[in-house]
Amino acid sequence: MRIERKSSALLIIDIQEKLAPVMFKFDKVLKQTQKLIMGVQELSLPLLLTQQYTKGLGETIPGISTLIGGFSFIEKRSFSCYDEPAFVEALEEINPRFIIIAGIESHVCVLQTAIDLKAAGYVPVIIADCISSRSKSDLKMALKRYAFEGIMVTSVESILFELTRSSEAPEFKCISKLVK
Repeated sequence: MRIERKSSALLIIDIQEKLAPVMFKFDKVLKQTQKLIMGVQELSLPLLLTQQYTKGLGETIPGISTLIGGFSFIEKRSFSCYDEPAFVEALEEINPRFIIIAGIESHVCVLQTAIDLKAAGYVPVIIADCISSRSKSDLKMALKRYAFEGIMVTSVESILFELTRSSEAPEFKCISKLVK
């Protein structure tokens, strides 16, 4: 199945101040997520971002929020983004087919959101180098569960080049520099 730019959106889930520091290999996840955000912005994809219980878990980390012009977020309390009416409303307004997903934690909010999105008829696309959990074992379990659920998993470089589609695309040089 070809993931197409015109029918895709990016979802960043809960990369917040109190969660990020305790994630497995978070420095790598942050670096890759920054590349992903810059790439989808270059490709002009819509972007949604959630924060889980901001009062308790803090704001989106500056390494993410400062990259997003006109930064805003959807507050949620449910683990699945899809259980938040404001998220569903924002998603319906964008009307994408493919939801490219980065965030934390891979075995809780990311997993439940992906399952619910698939059940609602969307195609969730997990970016493996942009997700994490507190433990390596929970991250591995999440990847197995995605496979069991038939949820697509790929990498930052793969998704950005798939969305760019050709070295003749005007965005190619920028995308190529980002992934190096």
